[in-house]
Amino acid sequence: MHDATLTQKVLSLLAESEPDSIRQGAQLAGANRLDKAIPDLVKHIASSNIGVQEAVDRALRKIGGPEVVHALIPLLRSEDAPVRNLAMDLLRALGSSDPEALYKLLHDEDVDVRIFAADILGSVGKRLAVPPLCRALLHDPEVNVRYQAAVSLGALAFPEAAPSLNKALEDEEWVQFSVVEALTKIRDESSVGAMFKALGHASDLLASIIVDALGEMANIKAVPLLLKRLQSSPAPLCNKIVRAVLNIMGERSLSLLGAKDCERLRDCLTVALEDEDPEIQDTAVKGLAALGGEGATGRILALAEKLNPETDMERIAAAVAALVKLANVPDLERAALKHNEQTMSIAMEVLLQVDEARALALIASTFWHQPRDVQRTILVEMSKRAGPEYQDFFLDILTRSNDGTILRWALFFLGTKGDPEAVLDKIVPLLSHSYNDVKEAAIEACIALHTPAVLRLFKEMVTHNDPVQRVMGVYGLGFFELAHTIGDLSGALNDPSPDVRKVAVEAFARNCPMKEEYLFLVEGKLQDDNREVRMAVFDALGICASDHFTDCLLTGLEDEDPWVRVRCAERLGESKTPRAVDSLVRMLQDENPLIILKAIEALGKIGGEAAFRALLPLLEHRDYDLQTAAEEAVTEIHRQAGE
Repeated sequence: MHDATLTQKVLSLLAESEPDSIRQGAQLAGANRLDKAIPDLVKHIASSNIGVQEAVDRALRKIGGPEVVHALIPLLRSEDAPVRNLAMDLLRALGSSDPEALYKLLHDEDVDVRIFAADILGSVGKRLAVPPLCRALLHDPEVNVRYQAAVSLGALAFPEAAPSLNKALEDEEWVQFSVVEALTKIRDESSVGAMFKALGHASDLLASIIVDALGEMANIKAVPLLLKRLQSSPAPLCNKIVRAVLNIMGERSLSLLGAKDCERLRDCLTVALEDEDPEIQDTAVKGLAALGGEGATGRILALAEKLNPETDMERIAAAVAALVKLANVPDLERAALKHNEQTMSIAMEVLLQVDEARALALIASTFWHQPRDVQRTILVEMSKRAGPEYQDFFLDILTRSNDGTILRWALFFLGTKGDPEAVLDKIVPLLSHSYNDVKEAAIEACIALHTPAVLRLFKEMVTHNDPVQRVMGVYGLGFFELAHTIGDLSGALNDPSPDVRKVAVEAFARNCPMKEEYLFLVEGKLQDDNREVRMAVFDALGICASDHFTDCLLTGLEDEDPWVRVRCAERLGESKTPRAVDSLVRMLQDENPLIILKAIEALGKIGGEAAFRALLPLLEHRDYDLQTAAEEAVTEIHRQAGE
């Protein structure tokens, strides 16, 4: 039993005019579930203060029970729409505590009250609400009450409502719409026949909705009824029927239908490809892929040709999948020779999946008649799929094409699948191409060939007057064993071009692990006057780590260039070198925020008590980014310690 003093305090607060006092009273009433406060709380639903309304709403929901329901029902007659709507929301949530009070409202003289009651009963979740709602559905004189009763029966979705809903399919069209929606949710088998019967006298709009509902219900008994209806329905409804049949059966089961039904369905699917609804079009594509038939490939291609490759990627992919199932090679070959780029591209993509050998031969024979973008697309696949027998085709591309993308893919093929003796001389001229990406592709192709002739080529390039050629030569030598390249790479470490020196360091690093004398050659470039070279050295030392070279990385923390210090800190953190903690802690005093940030991250990775203590003061750093980084590092060290 509630304390009388508390009750009196709540009632006094609710009687105040100040919103803060009323909110406080509502909060206390809800927290203590004070039934005596219900009348005063309900009065404040009409408050113009949003805070008061919300507090009252929460309080009434907490108190709940039949008394709240009875107190709210009179508000359904309010002329103030916001008050009425709030009362309805509360009754939807609390009405299950006294549904009988709501059932009685279905017989109220006020039509609006009956509509509100039918609406609220859809949320009470009680089976006992079905009979009174069914009576309202079949006997209330007001169409809007009947409409709302059907909506609520659908929301409740109890099968006991199906017989009444089936009968209500004979009502006015406005009611029929909500009835069909309700039957779709209930999915009762008895409704299939009733809905199909309603098709006989339904308007075009209602017929469309009924067909969609039958498809969504996915009851196999609807299939023969729908197929029968195909003979007498206009094209738009036929398209809906086709989609419903496929939704029920799935495209894999269509072949189970009789020959006549399949033929009729195939004809309708062809028409459905022209429907304005993309979903119906997509259904038709799937259906035709399953049933096939003359002209199916051409019609699907015609649809795919109209799609936007940027916004309709999934639809184009579905069309491609359907065409692969149909596997009509002659039609695809004819499409590949069309002048529409999208059609040609799709046809080629499908051919490569259906008959790769035939597709590759077609590509090779028609390649020079294709637009540039199609050439690019198909050459990507061909360079991956074609065998050595297409070497001459790709060599021809090197001499005839000026497109960088096409040349790159041709070089990829020749490097990975070509005969080194036959292709190297054709690749070499492209090492001086005006496009950098073509040069890169040419050097990668040479590396892939990996023959003594290629090694000699790279050695010659290292002595070239053009520093770009020297860079490429040194880069290529990095993929051969050091025993064959040490003299050339050692000389490149002292090349006048910093780009060459940098690539030489990277070439040594690519051969790790390597002998210590080679590592000392790389270490000698720690004093290089170019920052990029020094950074490359520290990267190499990070790969070929040892205690001695850890010392070099520690020395790098003192480098004059901040980017070098950053790189060394990163490498020490990755190697989790405990000896680096003291040096990294000193970096925390640097003026450069990036240096501090990298030192924090490295300390977090290395961990340990000293790192933890050094990072703690940074948890209150004025720079938010540094503070956040310190928090993450400290958390990581703490986690490691726990493990």
